[in-house]
Amino acid sequence: MLCVRNLLCCTCNHTLETVISQYNTEKSPTSLVPYLAGDVGSKGEKGQIGLQGVKGNSGEKGEPGQNGTAGEKGEPGKEGPAGPPGVAVEQGPKGDKGDKGECGTFGERGQKGGMGPVGVRGDPGPPGSQGEPGVSGPQGPQGIRGMPGSKGDRGYPGMRGERGVRGIKGAKGSGVPQKRSAFSVGISPRKSFPPSGFPIRFDKVFYNEENHFNATSNSFTCVHAGVYVFSFHITVRNQPLRATLVVNGSRRVRTRDSLYGQDIDQASTLVVLRLAVGDQVWMETLRDWNGAYASSEDDSIFSGFLLYSDKA
Repeated sequence: MLCVRNLLCCTCNHTLETVISQYNTEKSPTSLVPYLAGDVGSKGEKGQIGLQGVKGNSGEKGEPGQNGTAGEKGEPGKEGPAGPPGVAVEQGPKGDKGDKGECGTFGERGQKGGMGPVGVRGDPGPPGSQGEPGVSGPQGPQGIRGMPGSKGDRGYPGMRGERGVRGIKGAKGSGVPQKRSAFSVGISPRKSFPPSGFPIRFDKVFYNEENHFNATSNSFTCVHAGVYVFSFHITVRNQPLRATLVVNGSRRVRTRDSLYGQDIDQASTLVVLRLAVGDQVWMETLRDWNGAYASSEDDSIFSGFLLYSDKA
């Protein structure tokens, strides 16, 4: 009897008769049993999976399919690790100024604040304009007499008066000769830088008609008692100078000039002294500061004269 399981293994393209014939031939080629077609039996049980077939040749590449619809946006991924620091570059040029933005809307008005602390007193304001004069008040009592004012300016000269009567001729006066005493002497170039502590030797004479300056002792001797004016103008060069005016051995006037080098300077003084008959006046340098200098273009001069004599 033909097993239904074997019949189900045949392909669907063979008829039932072909299968039966093939089976009889394989089992017993001499005894062929004819079979008649019966009714279709019930569906058999599922057979076992057959052996894997031989891999077929790759088929031809099909036509590219149409693009599918875009899928929904996925969830954002986790934040990745920080990248390496970028390379420092120079700052770019300043951009153009942006357009002015629109004005914002005014906010609501705030509540009134409390009174603040009293501020520092400000500077006084400028004086106001002068007001209109008020009504004159009653006259007050007489005040105390004030201090006398300063002397006023001299007035314009008045008109010339008439010529007065000529006076009586006076008696003939006695002739009194005017007293004179003056000198002006200087240093010659060879006498520059005189020794300190001694009278300066003035050997260059500008005026000495009364011979009251003694060129030997290098001093002036008072002949007429009175008031005298003495002055000296000394050129200083190469070294400093300390000069003094000596009266009868007493140093009455001092001056100095702290000069060094080849520069040239001037030291000068003028003084008024009262002298008696026989007083002697001369000049000295002190402490080796003897920078008194003279040349063909520079002078050092000592002068004096009687301003007025004492009354007899």
